[in-house]
Amino acid sequence: MITIPGVAPDMIANNIKPAYPTHPGEVLKDEIVYRGISQKQFAAQIGIQYTVLNEILNCKRPVNARFALLVEAALGIDAELWINMQTRYNMLSAKRDKSFADRLAKIRKAVAML
Repeated sequence: MITIPGVAPDMIANNIKPAYPTHPGEVLKDEIVYRGISQKQFAAQIGIQYTVLNEILNCKRPVNARFALLVEAALGIDAELWINMQTRYNMLSAKRDKSFADRLAKIRKAVAML
């Protein structure tokens, strides 16, 4: 976390967290709409079932390495971007999960006592 004397840490751009995590499917959906490709066309183009693509675009299924490579081949957008976006989504979602955050706090407290 970056600190600057006299400035609240949450007001520094590098410290700001998004209000909610962005699933890579949301970004991909915008991209294929922008390119004028239907979901059914895109699914056929990359050789996956339409329902699988639809679940990814609607944030109900994660992006995996194989899917990211298919998107890279079809759209020319680096596969690592999709994987990194999914990882950030997963991390932020986990950090925002109250019960999981409580579990982490208990573990940190227990370890601090060792």
